[in-house]
Amino acid sequence: MDSRSVLRNTVAAVIAATVTGGGSGVAWADEWAAAERTGESVRPVTHVGVWTTRVAAQPPRYRQAPAKIRSKAYAFRLVTRHTWSGEQFQCLDSLWTRESNWDHRAYNQGSGAYGIPQALPGRKMGYVASDWRFNPQTQIRWGLRYIKGRYGSPCGAWGHFRSHNWY
Repeated sequence: MDSRSVLRNTVAAVIAATVTGGGSGVAWADEWAAAERTGESVRPVTHVGVWTTRVAAQPPRYRQAPAKIRSKAYAFRLVTRHTWSGEQFQCLDSLWTRESNWDHRAYNQGSGAYGIPQALPGRKMGYVASDWRFNPQTQIRWGLRYIKGRYGSPCGAWGHFRSHNWY
């Protein structure tokens, strides 16, 4: 049974119940009581009308969060998976905000660095996955591996960046 049939049958049932006194037909009950007081006979009239309407059976549209927010959420999950603290994520957020503002398409024309972690050259991220140019999750995974291997933690990388202006 499709959604139109369900809607049509539901509407018909509600109308029938209301008109025959099974629903919230308060006016019908008042009319019946008045007729009984005057001795008139009231003949219930049942009119069941069925009409069709167009129903678009589409899934609800959810507004997707901006790429920057999704990237930060993914990075937070990976940072906590590494058993690093929330402080480590704050350092990572500061670092990558300064480097690329979390833009997975960020490109530095002067150095050739690319992506969220500003890998130099960008093709180094290819050993994580071949979609490194357009997938922020690949870039984040590569960036966290790089940070862990070179600096031990995001706060270590952030400290180096603050003193040398690069990491």
